[in-house]
Amino acid sequence: MLAALVRHHGHVDLAEDAVQEALLAATTQWPQRGMPDNPLNWLITVASRRMVDRLRGERARRRRETDTASLALPDEHLVPAPDLGDTRGDDDTLTLLFLCCHPELSPASQVALTLRAVGGLSTAQIARAFLVPEPTMAQRISRAKQRIASTGARFGMPAEDEREERLRAVLHVLYLVFNEGYTATSGPDLQRVELTGEALRLTRIVHRLLPHDGEVGGLLALMLLCDARRSTRIGPDGELVPLAEQNRGRWDPGLLAEGIELITDTLGRASLGPYQVQAAIAAVHAEAGRAEETDWPQVLALYELLDTLAPNPMVTLNRAVAAAMVHGPDTGLALLEPLGADRRLARHHRLHAVRAHLLERRGDLADARTSYLMAARLATSLPEQRHLRNRAGRLPDDQPC
Repeated sequence: MLAALVRHHGHVDLAEDAVQEALLAATTQWPQRGMPDNPLNWLITVASRRMVDRLRGERARRRRETDTASLALPDEHLVPAPDLGDTRGDDDTLTLLFLCCHPELSPASQVALTLRAVGGLSTAQIARAFLVPEPTMAQRISRAKQRIASTGARFGMPAEDEREERLRAVLHVLYLVFNEGYTATSGPDLQRVELTGEALRLTRIVHRLLPHDGEVGGLLALMLLCDARRSTRIGPDGELVPLAEQNRGRWDPGLLAEGIELITDTLGRASLGPYQVQAAIAAVHAEAGRAEETDWPQVLALYELLDTLAPNPMVTLNRAVAAAMVHGPDTGLALLEPLGADRRLARHHRLHAVRAHLLERRGDLADARTSYLMAARLATSLPEQRHLRNRAGRLPDDQPC
C-alpha cells in the first residue's frame, strides 16, 4: 500500500498517514459491512483518496496564505486513485527501499526510516536495535521523513552511480529486519516469522538485481543458514533452545544446501565483507553433524576477522564465546571485561548472559547464577527471560567452602 501510494503521489510522510487511516477505516467498516471482494484494492483506493484530499487541502491552504496559485501543489500530484492492477509488488517495495536510503540522509536515518516504512517495525523496536532511547529514534525518523520531502526525491530506482551508496544501508536494514524476526526483542514469542520471511524475500529480490555483489550474496546466505534452524530453536513449551542443544537432524536441508552453496560461490569470486564472514561462520556450524564436532578454531578465526572488518560489541561477545571454546573460559571472560564500560551494552542482557555462560563453564556457579538473573531482568523477550531464569534455577545461589 505504502509503495503504491508513494509511486503515484510522492510524499512518504503523507502516504504513511493515509495508509494508517485506511487501515483504521477497514477495522471499523469491515466488521459491519463485510470484507470487500478485493481487500487490497479497497485499502489502496481509500488511502489514495485520503491522500488526495490532504494534498488538495494543502494546495488550498497555500493559496489562502499567498493569494496566488504559483505556490500551489501542481495538479500532477492529484492523479486518480490507483487500482490493484497498477501496483507493481516486489518492484515497488524494492524501489521504496532505495528511496528510504536517500543519500541526503545519514546512514543511521536511512536504516531507521526504512525499518519503519518498509519493515513495519515499531519505533520502540528500532530503538532497541540501535541501542538508543525511543524518543531519540522517534525524532530521527521524523527528521528523515522531512528531509526526504525537502529533497523532492521521486519514486524510482536510483541511477547506477548512486546505487552502491544506498545499497549498504539497504543491506543493513534487511539484516536488522531479519534479526528482529529471528529473535524478537520483546513480546511473548521468540520469533516473528513474518519479518524473517519478508527480509528473505526482499534480499532475494536484491540478489536477483545484483547477482555479482558479494555482500548481497553473503547476506542472503546468512539468512538462509540461520532460517534453516528456525523450527529447532523453540521447544514444545515455547522455550528457547540454544544452538548446542538443537536437534540438527531437523534443520532444513534445502535451506542449508542453498546457503552453503551460495556462500561458497560468493567467497570464491567477490571481495570479502562482513556479511560473507558471518555467513561463513553459520556454514561452519551447519556443517557440524553434532555440536561437539564444531570447528571452533575456524569459528574463532572468522570472528577475529569479522572484528577487524566490522568491530562492534556484539561481534566481541560472540568472539568471546568462540575464544572460550578454544582456549578456555578465562580467555573469553577477559575479552568481556572492556565491554562493561560500553554504555550501549552495559544494560544489554546479552553481555550478562554470555558472562553467566562462561562463569558456569569455569565452575563459578553462584556468580553465574547472579549473572543469569541479571540478564533475565534486562531481557525484554519473554522466551529469553524464561530461558535465562531456568538456567539460573539449575545453579546454587552459593557454593560450599
